[in-house]
Amino acid sequence: MKDDILEQAAGWRAEGRKVALATVVATWGSSPRPVGSQMAVDDAGSMIGSVSGGCIEGAVVHEARKTMEDGEPRMISFGISNEMAWEVGLACGGRVQVYVEAVE
Repeated sequence: MKDDILEQAAGWRAEGRKVALATVVATWGSSPRPVGSQMAVDDAGSMIGSVSGGCIEGAVVHEARKTMEDGEPRMISFGISNEMAWEVGLACGGRVQVYVEAVE
């Protein structure tokens, strides 16, 4: 799957689109995706892969769009207590750290 994500990102770049790549770099506690999981996003709103099984993808896409605009990489952290997880729809609980970078 990881190769598919990188191949798709390369394909989007070859078509002249801006692309950002998000990679899970650390997890603590319960996390739906392991370190190394990736998601690619293009400037047309397409995406492939997953960094959280859906829990935080919207926020990661938002940060990816900022990275595509200014070229600045971002390290973003998400976390929630297990007690609050179900209340906000984040069934995974735990914490995850994601690195977002522009694909040149």
